[in-house]
Amino acid sequence: MKIALFSDIHANLPAFSAMLEDMDEQAPDAVYCLGDLVGYNVWPNEVIAEIRRRGVVTLAGNHDLKVENLISTPENLIEPGKKYAYHLVEHHHREYLLALPAHIKLEFKHGHEKLNIVMAHGSTRSVDEYTLFDTEEKQVLEMMEEANADLLFVGHSHKPYHRILESNAGVFKHVINLGSVGKPKDGDARACYVMLTLDKSSSVLDPESVKVEFRRVAYDLDIAARGILESPLPDEFAQGLFEAK
Repeated sequence: MKIALFSDIHANLPAFSAMLEDMDEQAPDAVYCLGDLVGYNVWPNEVIAEIRRRGVVTLAGNHDLKVENLISTPENLIEPGKKYAYHLVEHHHREYLLALPAHIKLEFKHGHEKLNIVMAHGSTRSVDEYTLFDTEEKQVLEMMEEANADLLFVGHSHKPYHRILESNAGVFKHVINLGSVGKPKDGDARACYVMLTLDKSSSVLDPESVKVEFRRVAYDLDIAARGILESPLPDEFAQGLFEAK
C-alpha cells in the first residue's frame, strides 16, 4: 500500500499545485495532510478548497487554529503584518479548519503482524511542540508509548527526517517528519512530501521493511514570492522561500 503524506502548505499555491501533480503521478492508495494549510502567503482559500475537493483527511495545524475568534474588517485586509494571512481565510473555510482533528490513528494488520500509525502536527502531546531529529530519544519513545505508535508522522518544524529508534530488544519505532510543502526550512527550497510503502513484509522487527521516500518538487518560486511582495505581508516571508530557512 502506498500512502502520501504532506504538511505545512502555508497558503503557497504554486508549491502545492506542483506537489499535487507529482503526487498524482505516484498514484497513492491514500493521502493524509498534517495541517498548517494557511499563514505566510496569499492563497489560503484556494489551498483549502482543493484539500476539501479531494477529500484529503487533514489535521489541524497551529496556524490553522489562529483563525479562531479572528475578527476581520476591511481595515484588516489592508493592514500590514503577519495576521493579514489569516484574515484572508473565508468564513466557511475557517469553520472547516476549526473542526479538524488533532490526531489520526491507523492500524495495519497482516496475519500476526501489526503496525500502529499515529499522525500529529507538532507532537502527540501538543500542536505547538516540536518533534525534532535530535529530540531526546527517551522523550520520543515515551511519547510513542503513550500514543501506542510504531510509526509517528509529524510536521511543524519544516525539516524532514526519518529516524529509527530501538524501543526494546529487536523492536523498532519510526519517526518521520514530512518537512514542508510551502515553506521548507532545511536549505532546500523545493516542496517536500513523503511516500510511505507498506506491504505484508512490513514489521516492527525489521527496520528496513518500512519504506519512506522523501520527494522534492521544484516549483515557480518567483510567483510564490510575488504573491507575498504584492500583499501587506512582510517582505521577509518572500526571501524566506528562496533561502529555505
